[in-house]
Amino acid sequence: MRSLARLLSLLPLLAPALLVVSAAAQQAPAAQPRKLGQFQSWTAAVHTEAGHKICYAFSRASKAEGVVNRPANQVLLTVTHRPQGRDAVALRAGYAYPRNAEVKVQVGSNEFTFYTSGSDAHGRDGAAAVRAFRAGREVMARGPGPNNRGNASDSFALAGFAQAYEAISRECPAAAAPAPARR
Repeated sequence: MRSLARLLSLLPLLAPALLVVSAAAQQAPAAQPRKLGQFQSWTAAVHTEAGHKICYAFSRASKAEGVVNRPANQVLLTVTHRPQGRDAVALRAGYAYPRNAEVKVQVGSNEFTFYTSGSDAHGRDGAAAVRAFRAGREVMARGPGPNNRGNASDSFALAGFAQAYEAISRECPAAAAPAPARR
């Protein structure tokens, strides 16, 4: 109780500082994504997050089946470059996956297992998925439907992926490897 009373007694002293912080937050423009280009089925873009440049390429599903009232244009496949990691591959399904679900992603003869979290599925080996995307024509993703009812399948065209990937790689180049220590 004393702590609360003490905190309340300090409020008049803190109020001006809180107003300054609040005004600055309202005046700071939100970092809007900037489109790097449209490459057939893929879009490349960049935005800033916590002061770091994030580059990503995405495509909307050309076909989304198995979930009622789920438009294909709300299902996204994304490849992202962040300062702490490259080639993060994710699929936004447009519905919440069941707990501990897996999604099978197929590109030609290559199959990848993605783990899920909420409405997203994430590739375990993004670099391998990107290599398959560069060489493939279509991505097929299959996973359990909402509440484990039925199955959902999504298709994504890979036309333009290589160009979109090159655009994000130019905008967010890989960090140079540290030089070996000299003796």
